[in-house]
Amino acid sequence: MSETKGKIGVTTENIFPVIKKFLYSDHEIFLRELVANAVDADQKMKALAASGEFKGELGELNVRIVLDEDARTLKVIDNGLGMTAEEVDQYINQIAFSSAGEFLEKYKDQIGNIIGHFGLGFYSAFMVSKKVTIDTLSWKEGAKAVKWTCDGSPEYEMTDSDKSERGTEITLYIDDEDAEFATKGRIQTLLDKYCKFMPVPVIFGKEQEWKDGKYADTDKDNVINGTEPLWTRKPADLKPEDYMEFYRTLYPMQEEPLFYIHLNVDYPFHLTGILYFPKIKDRMEITRNKIQLYCNQMFVTDSVDNIVPDFLTLLHGVIDSPDIPLNVSRSYLQSDANVKKISGYITRKVADRLEEIFKNERESLEKKWDNLKLFIEYGMLSDEKFCERAMKFCLLKNTDGKYFSIDDYRKAIEGAQTDKDKKTVFLYATDPESQYPFIEAAKNKGYDVLLMDCQLDSHFVNMLEMKLENSRFARVDSDTIDNLVPKEDKIKPELGDAEKADLNTIFQSVLPKENQYYVVADNLGENAAPIAITQSEFMRRYREMSSLGGGMNFYGEMPASYNITVNMQNPLVARIMEAKQAEVKPQAAVEDAPKDATEEQKKAATDAKNAAAEEHKADLEAFASRNEILKQITDLALLANGMLKGKDLSDFISRSEKVVADAYLK
Repeated sequence: MSETKGKIGVTTENIFPVIKKFLYSDHEIFLRELVANAVDADQKMKALAASGEFKGELGELNVRIVLDEDARTLKVIDNGLGMTAEEVDQYINQIAFSSAGEFLEKYKDQIGNIIGHFGLGFYSAFMVSKKVTIDTLSWKEGAKAVKWTCDGSPEYEMTDSDKSERGTEITLYIDDEDAEFATKGRIQTLLDKYCKFMPVPVIFGKEQEWKDGKYADTDKDNVINGTEPLWTRKPADLKPEDYMEFYRTLYPMQEEPLFYIHLNVDYPFHLTGILYFPKIKDRMEITRNKIQLYCNQMFVTDSVDNIVPDFLTLLHGVIDSPDIPLNVSRSYLQSDANVKKISGYITRKVADRLEEIFKNERESLEKKWDNLKLFIEYGMLSDEKFCERAMKFCLLKNTDGKYFSIDDYRKAIEGAQTDKDKKTVFLYATDPESQYPFIEAAKNKGYDVLLMDCQLDSHFVNMLEMKLENSRFARVDSDTIDNLVPKEDKIKPELGDAEKADLNTIFQSVLPKENQYYVVADNLGENAAPIAITQSEFMRRYREMSSLGGGMNFYGEMPASYNITVNMQNPLVARIMEAKQAEVKPQAAVEDAPKDATEEQKKAATDAKNAAAEEHKADLEAFASRNEILKQITDLALLANGMLKGKDLSDFISRSEKVVADAYLK
């Protein structure tokens, strides 16, 4: 052919700066796009042979990557169907006119995995190149080889080529600012990342062996990919060890997963893949972006937030679908109806697998539950459809290490743990060690206590309360055990307002000042502790929920508050109250100002009342400071709750040593 010059058919003179800076999100994907085009060419050639349209020698179809570090050139070579001069003009000179769509339609029975969709992949080469050439020879009989050259401006040049073998050879002359892409290590990394599962062999140099103290090339091609990854094979042909081996290929440094799911659907969309449930040991260390998205075995991204529900991003594995709509750079997902269908399908398959394990491998599920719990709870909290399914297979674990389904647990406790209002009370602990006295108090009543030690449990119990009718959840240290599961209306201590105020003052004066306390009197029995320190279930739970976000920050900003329940039937408390009555005079009575009093007289009466109240308060605080029994029982309650620290703890130890000495040495 005679030499041809022209301008690339675009609507702007600035197309290359646009491609270089904006069209593709990351420069490194140029190699993926070029290899994908080369794979397409080979796959199309295979389809032509399968249809009988091509009757010649097909040969071994592959893609070769050839790097010359000194010349700073990179070649992508295929032996696929090649192009005629007319096709180069149509598919290269007219940007974004892709041949993939029309080819797929014509040969849809022979091939189903043409990667290219946009006709722009080739132009990603200009992101890293100062010049690009194409040498191509079409498979068509009588076709002549063509060479196309472009220096990154809209001008191109087409001439005859001396290429004698069918296929296409693209040569990139790497520019100075992207010199990293002319190094062997960088190219090997990109090929490993994007092309390790391509359906056609991708060859980069030769395999090496250790010889004479160094690595040397052998005669064997270095094929960087496996063309039939596990997810493309039938589950019936695979063994569990195959799935574990594939997991180690994907994540070489990770522990073996708990379970796996093989995805395979043809309608209403195409989707294959394998998802793994990883072990979650440190529950605060959750790794996302471990699911790799492929399009016809070509890696696209490991950020799949828009295609799987948020909780499923905790899984590891591979999803491959040609039906996920991508933008031209294939780096971001576009939201449409197919994406929602695929998301729903994956959620359903995960639920199916977990329910299957629950029914058929219950013992195995229980052994692995602690590593699965965070994932399940996250899913139930964030996805309503998954929650509906998970209510069947979600497990609850009690403080004795036994596991129950939600329904079975309710049936087990509702006889003993139904309160006077006909509500089943689910008692739970978050720290068996620090909450041990409360757990024991519950067990002594014949109650069972769940272990809820996951960071999502405050949200989770809140959700369960809404799902389970006539039920409520209460942390075992949120009140006295009789108040947590009240069986009948209790007789409260008969205290007047003045006595209640005095009780509040003397206990507030010996409690640490950094927290907020609500002092209440109750009848807990002679043998019960003199003081119980608890946290309101409502306030504590919502403070914990606010710490994990969710629009409840105002709860997190509130100071910690505790209920101080004083057992008026305890003998020690009775002695303190008797001593108070003997040592502290009642507050002095001050008459109100008469109705016709002047403002000055009213103020004087108010000041006198305040003075009397302050004097009485000072008397009560003085009494509290010298009453060792009061101080001792309060410190014991604080110590039991891990709230006695610093000087207060030191004083308690000294006082306790004195009590012991007085008891045994005198």
